[in-house]
Amino acid sequence: MNTVDKALEAQLRNLQQRSGKTLEQLHAAVRASGLAKHGEIVALLKTDFGLGHGDANLVAHQFRAASGSAAPAAAAPDTVVDEIYAGKAALRPIHDALMKAIGGFGQFEVAPKKGYVSLRRKKQFAMIGPATRTQVEVGLNMKGVAGTDRLVAQPAGGMCQYKVRLAAAGEVDKELVGWLRQAFDAAG
Repeated sequence: MNTVDKALEAQLRNLQQRSGKTLEQLHAAVRASGLAKHGEIVALLKTDFGLGHGDANLVAHQFRAASGSAAPAAAAPDTVVDEIYAGKAALRPIHDALMKAIGGFGQFEVAPKKGYVSLRRKKQFAMIGPATRTQVEVGLNMKGVAGTDRLVAQPAGGMCQYKVRLAAAGEVDKELVGWLRQAFDAAG
């Protein structure tokens, strides 16, 4: 089982503990509501069951995939990650090295988006995705760290406070893993 599958399993287990409902019970509530649009389902789950956005988004994707009203990629995080790196296969080893390093920190949510992967605990701590055909960009959310030539501070109000660009898996080094760990710890 790969890191994405393990994280998805952990997220499903944790959301059931937090909500006090099984995935089947949540799906039954969505089915009973008659809602079909993804955004409406997410809003229902957040409002009626107190789920966080990431958990509600996952349940909505799972429900829509099970009911046949979603694209298959919505239910398969690996497929979405494969699509993110389509035409940029040389970058996938960098992504995998990052996920392997982060996987040792503890439990977190992996939420693949259209062009990147969001990593969350109570809040997003990192984003990973192709910046160009030759570089992966890691966005980090953490405070109290001075920017460097490598750890580039971003303007306030953006999705991440810092960005690091990588051109090879070997660049996933002790320094970067330290920043990732600091962001992970701050998010949780």
